[in-house]
Order: sequence, then structure tokens, then C-alpha cells
Amino acid sequence: MQLGNLEKSVLQYFWDTDEADAKRVHRELADDTVRTLNTIQSTLDRLYKKKLLFRNKSGHAFIYRAAMGKDTFLARLVREVAADYTDSEDTLLAAFSSLSAEMTETQLQALESLIDQRRASDKSGK
Repeated sequence: MQLGNLEKSVLQYFWDTDEADAKRVHRELADDTVRTLNTIQSTLDRLYKKKLLFRNKSGHAFIYRAAMGKDTFLARLVREVAADYTDSEDTLLAAFSSLSAEMTETQLQALESLIDQRRASDKSGK
């Protein structure tokens, strides 16, 4: 999935903010770059069509919120990239193994803890 810089900024904004309309996003993301309200509205619509944002009508405006958390989004990206380069789950696991060689002991322990939590939730049927 290709995302432009503005789309990435908007997603990050919604991971840090519960919900907002286009005017609020425009106001909050204002910086040295000239971004019109129309540009923000178009970006929000694209992210909605990509199923990365939810929206509900409130009066004359849409109220947007993130469709998924950052961790879920990143997992989706990894799956999509992996699907582009491999048709084997073993290749993906080998890539993660190679990546783990660059991790610190603290990061490895955190990963191991996450794996243990996942196993426990799978056993409990969650």
C-alpha cells in the first residue's frame, strides 16, 4: 500500500487523536507547507477509501477516526510487502529471524514476551 507523506501525517494524527473533522485536521497539521482545506479533505477521503479511516456524518461535516491501531496497520503493511516478495511463510519467518539479529537483548525479551502473550490468548480462545 502506497501512502504519501500527507497521508502518513494524517494517520499519525488520528493515532494520537480520537476523532476530528477536516477543519480540525487542517488546523492541527498547519505548518510551513501550504495545505488547503480542500487538500486535507481529499486526503481524508482517500484514507477512508483505503479503509484506513472510518467516518460518520455529523451535520454538514464528516467526523473521522482511525480504522485500526498503529500496530495493526504495521502488521498489515508487513503482510502486504511479504506477499509481494514471497509465497512461502518460511521465507517470511527467515526474514524476521534475520531482523532479530539486529535487535538488542531488551528488544528480544520484549518480543519473546509478546509471543508468550499471544500464545496464552490463543490457548484461552481470545
